[in-house]
Amino acid sequence: MQIHVTDQDGKEHTLEGLEGWRVMEIIKDYGLTIKAECGGACCCATCHVYVDGAWVDKLHAMRDDEEDMLDEAIDVRDNSRLSCQIIMSEELDGLKVTLGGGTEID
Repeated sequence: MQIHVTDQDGKEHTLEGLEGWRVMEIIKDYGLTIKAECGGACCCATCHVYVDGAWVDKLHAMRDDEEDMLDEAIDVRDNSRLSCQIIMSEELDGLKVTLGGGTEID
């Protein structure tokens, strides 16, 4: 399974993903610039990503706690998600995301 991640400089990286892993964990393991300070507990917004439009409707619905945490992120858009809340699966093979800009309190 693959994830296509565009970094803050606009460079695209193709990463191998493992089923059941959080997208945030995969991005972090490859050494891309993502803080992910809470380690996937949905307690910060430092793993904020923009999901490519073709993939938005393929993700599970956003929970209230994720929506609340996104209020702390910079430049939130309709396609904003926390990558710690996206679990890699066969259905998401080829997922495209762009790394976000962090939080207002960085």
